[in-house]
Amino acid sequence: MTTTIAVNDKAHLIEVFSAIQGEGLNVGTRQIFIRFAFCDLRCHFCDSAHTWNAPDTCRIEQTPGSRDFEICSNPVSLPMLIEWIERQNIPCLHDSISLTGGEPLLHAKFLSKFLPQLRLTTGLPIYLESGGHRPEQLAMILPYLDSVGMDLKLPSVSGENRWQEHEIFLKFCYESRIEVFVKIIISQDTNPTELKRSAQLVAAVDPTIPVFLQPVTPLKPAEQFNDLPLLAPTPQQVIDWQALMKNYVKSVRVVPQTHKMLNQL
Repeated sequence: MTTTIAVNDKAHLIEVFSAIQGEGLNVGTRQIFIRFAFCDLRCHFCDSAHTWNAPDTCRIEQTPGSRDFEICSNPVSLPMLIEWIERQNIPCLHDSISLTGGEPLLHAKFLSKFLPQLRLTTGLPIYLESGGHRPEQLAMILPYLDSVGMDLKLPSVSGENRWQEHEIFLKFCYESRIEVFVKIIISQDTNPTELKRSAQLVAAVDPTIPVFLQPVTPLKPAEQFNDLPLLAPTPQQVIDWQALMKNYVKSVRVVPQTHKMLNQL
């Protein structure tokens, strides 16, 4: 896997749309979502496996929140993406712009050119959702970000092991003094030792960084790509694990995927 996948001033997208953020610190706010294609992780709980590779086309919402998608060709040029965002950016409607995926940082070279123009065009805060495992690419775009949601991948749940990258990534965010929080997917199979290690990792950077425990949303049979589907943790597990982590970090919140409850994208 190459470090970035942008081609000159173009990027491969999945979709652009307006919706209510369903996870983390920005839950409940209205955002313009730019969902990038490609991901170099293969998390067992992934509900966006369709983003792992790039399709020949992407879909672009014409009217914010209306789901009136137009099908367009990939990759998308920088000026064209700016034009699409301008069309979405109705005054007073959106609180921020979400860069999501897939893994947006695989497009870091594109983003380093795109984000300054995006900020100038919209005036909206820019929020990055990331797997938290590409600190070098993060450094390329940190000056253009307002907030970062870093996924911390537990090996017992995700199948990924990225402790060192997570630590460097979180330090970069903290040292840049932008808003940052950590999101951790939990299931019945979560190893509490990994939660303790996660809490200690966050506390070593700053114990006031918010942590969000997100019970996994079980995938439908047709969406599963693993023979052993993950199940949501029990209520007692959630209570115990929150208490465990609060021995090390100040703010540990339990928030499920609210956009799934609201039938949002």
